[in-house]
Amino acid sequence: MSIRLRLTLWYTSLLGITLVLSSLLMFFTVRYSLHNEVDRNIESRARQIQHSFQEVFSARLDPEIMMSQTKILAPPLETFSGPDLYIQILTLDGQIRDTSANLGGRHLPISNKALERARQGRTTWNTWQNGAAQLRVYTTPLSLGGVIVANLQVGEYLGEVDHILRKLSTILALVVAGALVLAAGMGSFLAQRAIAPVDQVTQAALHITRAEDLHRRLAVPGPADELGRLVAAINEMLDRLEMVFRSQQRFVADVSHELRTPLTAIQGNLDLLRIGAIDNPEDRHAALAALESEVARLSRMVNDLLFLARSDTATKTSHQPVELDTLLLDVFRQAQILGEDVSLSLGHEDQALAMGNPDRLRQVLLNLVDNALKYTPKGGQVTLSLFRDKGWSRVVIEDTGIGIPAEAIPHLFERFYRVDKGRSRLRGGSGLGLAIAKEIAEAHGGRIEVESEEGKGSRFTLWLPAIETQAAAAPSEY
Repeated sequence: MSIRLRLTLWYTSLLGITLVLSSLLMFFTVRYSLHNEVDRNIESRARQIQHSFQEVFSARLDPEIMMSQTKILAPPLETFSGPDLYIQILTLDGQIRDTSANLGGRHLPISNKALERARQGRTTWNTWQNGAAQLRVYTTPLSLGGVIVANLQVGEYLGEVDHILRKLSTILALVVAGALVLAAGMGSFLAQRAIAPVDQVTQAALHITRAEDLHRRLAVPGPADELGRLVAAINEMLDRLEMVFRSQQRFVADVSHELRTPLTAIQGNLDLLRIGAIDNPEDRHAALAALESEVARLSRMVNDLLFLARSDTATKTSHQPVELDTLLLDVFRQAQILGEDVSLSLGHEDQALAMGNPDRLRQVLLNLVDNALKYTPKGGQVTLSLFRDKGWSRVVIEDTGIGIPAEAIPHLFERFYRVDKGRSRLRGGSGLGLAIAKEIAEAHGGRIEVESEEGKGSRFTLWLPAIETQAAAAPSEY
């Protein structure tokens, strides 16, 4: 069932229920009002007859004479009757003594219960079915001088009331039916108008998907309503998808490029060894060393890619308290072997603890130090420092290298990104070191900041949440 049909059915059903309940309320209100008016009219006529009866009695007879008479004297009943109003006087035991002329020899029905209640001085209302019409009968005792001497019945046919109610019910049924038909038509039209923009958005989105044109965007409608927010959300999703798609394309191309170079070198050396073109033992040893170097480079690249794949799937590692000052000292000693002609030194060093994986944090520091050494020319300086500052630990790695262009800084941590592709393979780098460092830092609740100026060097700062201990030194000022 389409949304349009569901909306139409809901709208029509709710309106139909409302109209039916309103019509029933109106019908029963009018019915009650008409019946109440009939009852008031009958009761008023009965009071008039009672009053006239007492006047006739007072003018003609004494109470003792009236009670001894078998013939009850009463005013002319035709004075009080009408086309649909009938009057009847009965004795206390239910014998008919007088009727209005419009009864034409017929009698108003009376029940034993009504007679019994009349003897007790109480009135009774009865509704009798007479053919297609109903007869409303009011039974009340007639009293003279405080003594009940007879029973009075006043009845009225409800034909006119029933006629009015039938017409009203017919009108209400037609109004409800017409309103439901109109509501269904208008509901369908309005639902179509409301859903039409959604259909347009759907068609546009399908066109973008089938054409694989991620550059296109949906046209945002004027008002910032639910549809406008939906289109904006879809456009934002398309931006994200395009970025991921382009990044994936670039990633695959970069991986292919990085793998092609060592594989080509390996294949070339293997071909030379296979055909015996390298007879000199020293040349053979150099070729094997080159093969070993390229295989080691491929192994490092595969390990780096495996680490990034695991970090993308949010694989958790165990964390423990890590002494950052001890870890920094170990990295410093290890990096001295890589320093060659670059001077590596320790700067300020506070005592600091952080929760993390020591192997991963060592990898971050080694990647940052290796990056600093790689782009610092001969005779340059690289300094490692550790600070504690307001709940954070800062590991600062400064160099006096060639610096980084300002436009390249936002892309430094992208996978396989290199500022200078002409020198990107220095020391066998793959362009994954900084990306891995960023992933590890964020997994530890930290971040990496970069400050650099071309020709004057760079400063990388690793921020990690610190564990406060009493043995820790006071925070340094800088």
